[in-house]
Amino acid sequence: FTKFLRDILRREKPDLIGVAFDPPGGSFRREMFAEYKANRPPTPEDIKLSVPYVKRLLEAMCIPILEVAGFEADDVIGTLAKKGDKAGYEVFMVTPDKDYGQLVGDNRKLYKQKGDDIEIVDKEAIKAKYGIENPELVRDILALWGDSSDNIPGVPGVGEKGACKMVQAWGEVENIIANA
Repeated sequence: FTKFLRDILRREKPDLIGVAFDPPGGSFRREMFAEYKANRPPTPEDIKLSVPYVKRLLEAMCIPILEVAGFEADDVIGTLAKKGDKAGYEVFMVTPDKDYGQLVGDNRKLYKQKGDDIEIVDKEAIKAKYGIENPELVRDILALWGDSSDNIPGVPGVGEKGACKMVQAWGEVENIIANA
């Protein structure tokens, strides 16, 4: 974590930076869907033990720690990314999570670590991967396809390719259902 953070600071020289954490107590998603993330193994003990040290490091570096009760770190990052974009910033969301594809926009990109290098995922990369013009439709692809890491079942028999084809043809899930 420290090496990657220092690499980002050195390489990118960001104007603003913050690190989001999931707060204790879970999120509103568990109330909506009791099985949310139910198949996920418990957080490894070494990661649990390292979080306080990571937070101390961030405090020492004067990097804000962002936690909002009832919301996952993903929600905080997504909200701030959209607000930053609206305020005129070029925003980079640092994550390997495919869910973030739905947040990519003209001034919002994903910043992914690839070994010692990085990959920037922009609108063109989302278009190339999924065949869609609007990155927001990644949410519909994932809804159809499902997401085993979050225990989201998706539509039986629909995989990534099928979900992409349906969304390419019909757009949002609601439109797919209306035209079934």
